[in-house]
Amino acid sequence: MNGKFFQISLTSINSLLILLWTYAAVSKLSDYQTSRREMLNQALPSWLEEILVWGVPLIELFTAALLLFGKSRLYGTFLSLCLLISFTIYIGLIKFNYFDYIPCSCGGVIGSLSWEQHFVFNLIFIVLAATGVILETNRGELTSN
Repeated sequence: MNGKFFQISLTSINSLLILLWTYAAVSKLSDYQTSRREMLNQALPSWLEEILVWGVPLIELFTAALLLFGKSRLYGTFLSLCLLISFTIYIGLIKFNYFDYIPCSCGGVIGSLSWEQHFVFNLIFIVLAATGVILETNRGELTSN
């Protein structure tokens, strides 16, 4: 793989993931009351909801921070992949009526997406994150050729 193309690809993926996690966290924290109300309306155990009100944005910011630095970038990319898969499974469960009710959606611009659009959005970011994990894992091998 061409070293310049490799670097541009990896930088683009990391930038998109940083943007995603930073935007998601800031939108939750900047409108805390709405975010808290939406989290408490999710189809989750009540003891978990309060933890996630602060936990989700903090994990999102932590993930973005990991992506900023070369030594932690692989961990950030892998954590991104895990979070996206988890969120996508949750959306899938909602769409297949696993829960008794459909909770309100995410906040911010992403909140304007339907559950189907959000599912596709997440799938696209899963592909990006998986590609990022592969590229980060093979960084030395791919750039030396």
